[in-house]
Amino acid sequence: MGIHILKSGRIAFTILLLVAYTYASAQISKPPIAYRDTCSSTTKTDSLARQKDVGDVLRYLFGIHTPKGSDCTLEQPGKLFFSLAPAAGYTLEGGPIAVVTVNASFYISNPINTNLSVFTFGGEYSLHNQLMIPVISDIWSKDNKFDWLGDWRYYSYPSHTYGLGSDNSLSRSDPTYYSYVQIYQEVLRHFSSNYYVGLGYNYDGHYSIQDNGDATNYEQYNNTNNNGSAKTISSGLVIHVMYDSRTNINNPKDALYASALYRTNFTFLGSTQNWRYIMVEIRKYIKLSSHDVLAFWSWNEFTNGPAPYFDLPADQWDTYSNTGRGYIQGFYRGTNLVYLEGEYRFGITRNGLFGGVIFANAGSATQWPNNKFEYIDPAEGIGARVKFNKYSDVNLCVDYAVGIYGSRGFFFNLGEVF
Repeated sequence: MGIHILKSGRIAFTILLLVAYTYASAQISKPPIAYRDTCSSTTKTDSLARQKDVGDVLRYLFGIHTPKGSDCTLEQPGKLFFSLAPAAGYTLEGGPIAVVTVNASFYISNPINTNLSVFTFGGEYSLHNQLMIPVISDIWSKDNKFDWLGDWRYYSYPSHTYGLGSDNSLSRSDPTYYSYVQIYQEVLRHFSSNYYVGLGYNYDGHYSIQDNGDATNYEQYNNTNNNGSAKTISSGLVIHVMYDSRTNINNPKDALYASALYRTNFTFLGSTQNWRYIMVEIRKYIKLSSHDVLAFWSWNEFTNGPAPYFDLPADQWDTYSNTGRGYIQGFYRGTNLVYLEGEYRFGITRNGLFGGVIFANAGSATQWPNNKFEYIDPAEGIGARVKFNKYSDVNLCVDYAVGIYGSRGFFFNLGEVF
């Protein structure tokens, strides 16, 4: 999770990952906040000093001296941990693609009592003329009293749709185009232990929708539920309840995250139709050793009412576009969706620079129009990890996954997948 490159359904192979520019100790403009110095312990200092990341490698290659005490900067509020990843790659959805993603992680207050805040932004452009600009934020206030969640993005998006249900085929799709504006903003208030509750507003606007084929049931669904409109808007209020014991969303080690979100879209707020949405997500992380973690993820979405076709639950349309590794984005889509994934993360080098993962997942979307779960799309894969920034614990992730129906490919993230 944390700072991922937003993948547009990424089946991506990274050709280039140059200019891996890591400022592990860049200073925010305001001075550090006074607090108890937890980094004064020899154990903490030695632990960070023994770890290596891309910044250490670059400093070694170019003979750049590491300032004394820099391994303590993780414990100082007012420090920015900055990771920049320009890359070129290839996606099944977008073809050759250029990507720039920035991960900015920082503490607003004392790290003893305050979680690491993460701000992600970047851009992607493909030779198929896909333009994607995401801005995603998870900002924790002092003592975790408030959690501000934001997910704003703009797409100009020629792509394909594969129809509703889970028994689809890569050879049967409709070329589509739309421009997309998303504005999600929430604020959650701490009320007990690791429990939070809050309110928000969600907006999804699809404009200039074009469907240039008849191989799927898109046109039939759109005519039935949205009068064949080339423009759809979903505008709704959100109630969100969350349990979160993670302290660093970039790379959780021993934690539980559970979230339940209810969204109601109203025509008086501008929605094309009144409809409702429920999302339930659970993540469990079991720390086996200093470098080994067993992680589980469940992502589930349910709708009620005439939701616009492109607002229906689909693989790789979660916050960080990571569900369904092994399949192209939107390969399975339906009025309801359930998804489960398990991953074993392990270290390869003792200094933490290199690691690996093995994983398996399975997802299912309801068929249309009977609204029943009838098929399951499983996938499995392996991946490599390179420590991009040891202070914010951000990994560069390159995974290869294999699904069914001949679906397979590479997936790229900056930060753990979940």
